[in-house]
Amino acid sequence: MRAFYHPDQALHSPRQFMRFGRLADPTDIPVRTEKLLGALGRLGVEPEAPPDLGRRPASTIHPAHYLDYLETAYRRWLELPDHGPEVLPNTFPYWNGDPSREARPPCPTHQLLAQTGYYLGDLAVPISEFTYRSALRSTHTAAAAADAVLAGEPLAYALCRPSGHHCRADRASGFCYMNNAAIAAQRLRGRFAKVAVLDIDAHHGDGTQEIFYRRSDVMTVSVHVDTDFYNPFFTGRPHETGYGPGEGYNLNIPLAPASGDDAFLAAVRRGAEAVAAFGAEAVVIALGYDTHVEDPLSMVEVTTEAFEKAGRAIGSLRLPTAVVQEGGYQISVIGDCLEGFIRGMRA
Repeated sequence: MRAFYHPDQALHSPRQFMRFGRLADPTDIPVRTEKLLGALGRLGVEPEAPPDLGRRPASTIHPAHYLDYLETAYRRWLELPDHGPEVLPNTFPYWNGDPSREARPPCPTHQLLAQTGYYLGDLAVPISEFTYRSALRSTHTAAAAADAVLAGEPLAYALCRPSGHHCRADRASGFCYMNNAAIAAQRLRGRFAKVAVLDIDAHHGDGTQEIFYRRSDVMTVSVHVDTDFYNPFFTGRPHETGYGPGEGYNLNIPLAPASGDDAFLAAVRRGAEAVAAFGAEAVVIALGYDTHVEDPLSMVEVTTEAFEKAGRAIGSLRLPTAVVQEGGYQISVIGDCLEGFIRGMRA
């Protein structure tokens, strides 16, 4: 097994996000990476720094006008009178959610506040001095893991931070600025005819779903807390099965609030079975630990032990696998969850 991480990914240090009507202390804090690096050390895996690939991996998923915004937003924010500490939107444009649309055209104005409402989907994606650098390095980490799989490595882990699975092609949301799992999947398509993304983070992988929703070569499967009760609320239901050529290639498996290990593992096994039935030749696992009973954002009651069993279930597919890190915010448990998952995958 090979693993990848760049220290620049810890530079992103958000100061706030909106929760229940209050600007709250952030949960995506840099120390998360230390705990996950410790788990890799216990597994005897030394992470490698990915090469600097510039925008190339990100541009396979995200349009240039969106990346331009992310790169320049903080500098331009500092030029505003009476600006706050981080870039956050105060206006949001209406969009009808048409599933036939891959991405929107560029924002019709270059005015920064308008662009901020256009490209940032909620109040959980503040942009500060190092956000763009950390997010771009995270795409390099995902690309390096995919490249390792393409070179014959059966299992590679990308310690991505910031996370990515809520990021649409042209909109950040939910702590996510660029979609690392989608970038890895697209890179794997360079060799494998069929690739699957299996997302087992507590939150629906709405960005990944939308990016591949019109395609039959990449299947997206998401195991997540029922979005009738849980963010991102507006997607993630079983009737969302794809559009046009992608019909039948998206699967959502919601978990009821307060679900425990048995329901979680049954859903993971069902997701793995769908990946096998699709005929995937390689798989990207979007791995989060915010299903853990101790996670500050959790609505379910999954234990640390379940992650090793989930790894065994997914490892039984015996497919070339890139594991891409998503959420998980209880720093006292995330290292143990990763360690157990990888041990299960390697069993």
